[in-house]
Amino acid sequence: MLGILHKILYTGTVTETMDQAIPPARSRGEVVFRQTGCSGCRACEHACPVRALRLEGDKPVIDHNSCIFCGQCVNQCEEKALVQTGHFQMATLTGSLDPEEVSSQVACKIRAVLGRSLHIRHLDAGSCNACDFEMSALLNPVYDLQQYGIDFVASPRHADMLMVTGVVTRNLTQALLMTYEAVPHPKLVMAVGACAAGGQTFGSGYAMRGRVDGLIPVDIYVPGCPPKPQALLYGLLLALDRL
Repeated sequence: MLGILHKILYTGTVTETMDQAIPPARSRGEVVFRQTGCSGCRACEHACPVRALRLEGDKPVIDHNSCIFCGQCVNQCEEKALVQTGHFQMATLTGSLDPEEVSSQVACKIRAVLGRSLHIRHLDAGSCNACDFEMSALLNPVYDLQQYGIDFVASPRHADMLMVTGVVTRNLTQALLMTYEAVPHPKLVMAVGACAAGGQTFGSGYAMRGRVDGLIPVDIYVPGCPPKPQALLYGLLLALDRL
């Protein structure tokens, strides 16, 4: 904090570049497996409130799109085989964190659609508004999203990308489908947060339809509950092929 204040006072600039987007020391991010020490007790699997973790053989498999970064699996692992990091650059083009699985065809499509600028229409399909608040922070002077040629628009007719937050509720299903259809081709869809990308945050029920890609195609996934502004910015720049 003192470093930020010093920068503001002496330079008059508060805007951060992507290289300066360092999360706080206590920030919760990606959960990783140490590769050793797992006894197969399944305590981590039973502790996960959103069923984002399962045991395959002697190795936990984590669905990062559904993970809410609560840390319960890490706390319950007596063997300390799981570690929670502060890593936030988790946006992917396919929903997988394995870079080898990122489709080159999807990457080519993104470059062809967007070029070097991007206009976004946001749709809340049933969120708690946490992702929406983080998204709004992108427009403040600290992150200054517009410096990258990215901006939000009021009409889907003017958009290149549909950014969806929240698990899709039954009452907003029609709004999602109509907004998607209103965005002109070619277009992209970004699922923001564990609700939109994973759909498991609130379990299942009559009022919910689930994850976004169950209803419309999704090109970019940004995990988190909620994802930090830095994580959203990383995902958008990944879409622009600027990283």
